[in-house]
Amino acid sequence: MDLAVPIERHAAFTPRKIAVRFGSEDLDYATLSARVAQARGRLETLGIGEGDVVAFLGLNHPEMLALLFACARQRSILLPLNWRLSAAEHARVLADAAPRLVLTAPDFFAHAQALHDGLPTAHWLALGGAGGAGGAPTAWDDWNAIAPAAATKPASTPAHRAPVLLCYTSGSTGLPKGVVLTQGALFFNVINSVHMHDLTSADRVLTTLPMFHVGGLNIQTVPALHAGATVVLHARFDGDAAFEIIERERITLAVLVPAQLAAMMDSPRWSTADLSSLRVVTTGSTIVPEALVRRVHHSGVPLIQVYGSTETCPIAAYVRREDAARKAGAAGLPALYCALRIVDEEDRDLPVGVDGEILVRGPSIMMAYWNAPQATAEALRGGWYHSGDLGHLDAEGYLHVVARKHDMIISGGENIYPAEIENILLEHPAITEACVVGCPDERWGEVVVAALVLKPGARVTTSDVMALLDDRIARYKRPRAVHFLDSLPRTALGKVQREELRLAVAAAAAA
Repeated sequence: MDLAVPIERHAAFTPRKIAVRFGSEDLDYATLSARVAQARGRLETLGIGEGDVVAFLGLNHPEMLALLFACARQRSILLPLNWRLSAAEHARVLADAAPRLVLTAPDFFAHAQALHDGLPTAHWLALGGAGGAGGAPTAWDDWNAIAPAAATKPASTPAHRAPVLLCYTSGSTGLPKGVVLTQGALFFNVINSVHMHDLTSADRVLTTLPMFHVGGLNIQTVPALHAGATVVLHARFDGDAAFEIIERERITLAVLVPAQLAAMMDSPRWSTADLSSLRVVTTGSTIVPEALVRRVHHSGVPLIQVYGSTETCPIAAYVRREDAARKAGAAGLPALYCALRIVDEEDRDLPVGVDGEILVRGPSIMMAYWNAPQATAEALRGGWYHSGDLGHLDAEGYLHVVARKHDMIISGGENIYPAEIENILLEHPAITEACVVGCPDERWGEVVVAALVLKPGARVTTSDVMALLDDRIARYKRPRAVHFLDSLPRTALGKVQREELRLAVAAAAAA
């Protein structure tokens, strides 16, 4: 049975229940099921079948969800494109993935036009009407304009083993890799999410994260539709709109990354909005400062953490609501269908409290990296996904993430974890963002440099920053320089682009 079966069954059990609310458009489960069938019919008409890639370029939209479930039926693979990438970056992704179809939303028609010549054999179709690329605009919903292709062959791969999602990593530390996730991986991720959130058909889920990333698509959105809940979908995040929707729709569950939470808490509406309907807000995608967790809890909003990556679908560990305050700062226990290990450089298990690389195993782990067998073998050696993240388990088995391997600073032979310093800096009431990186140094190899973003109108000096660290950390961990910035460079999901920041502060030091 494929991922679309629950949509079909909910259409039978509760046909008039709202599945997706998108602006003024309401799709009940009967309508969503019909959209899935229509999308599958169009794929068949285009001759797109098992193993073929289908790309979607646009902001969050219900048609992308219909396309995902249609691909599951057809044993095809959905590639949601990061709409924030440049044309050159998209060209590299498209050349690697070689999709048979690129479905483009109106806001990106001109962008798609620039990409068309690099992929002339693909079908370029336009969502919401004519205006596609290549001089032959064809509407996705115009059946008469789509020339029938040869019938697709019956699927030979069982649904649970069939690839269904191809997500390219954010590329914040290098060239992105295509992560291949199967229908089975998404199914077990759904089970993990249901346990993490106590998710039921009565929930009303707010999705503001971009669904080109597994965080926006798989932490709550797909699980909510599997459970028969209602998803209130936003094209993109807007803090004021989020407040309004939470109040009006009585939202019960939402995923908000730390950058979104910080933006909302800095708004005057945070102290006056009615957020009482929220059972849980889930956060993750980066190392979450304990100070942020406690600040949200102090406001009366229950906040839980999730740990994972694109390669883990993403749910690998989480904190449930009943332990959220007690385990503030922890990334969580292993998910229901995941196992974790902490290992040294030779993959030997480390004792409780000792930092090492985080390894993950379970049925929701990626199948492979697209077109990259060597990278796949390296990442999945020994049957465990090697995350590149550093952390430890405490005495209760909770995971604590301290850094990524490449983020760790080595100064004079000593290992320095940026998150340790960042957490202290964020305790200052005037500092809203903090990022610590290592810069080259002839004597020490690397030295610590801090980049800070202050609240509007706030005044903080380098001396103030150093005083905050007095008697809190060893001297070799103290920043040699402090840079005050208007903002930190971030990916679409709010992850700080440390390499870009490292290059910027190194250039500033050289100047």
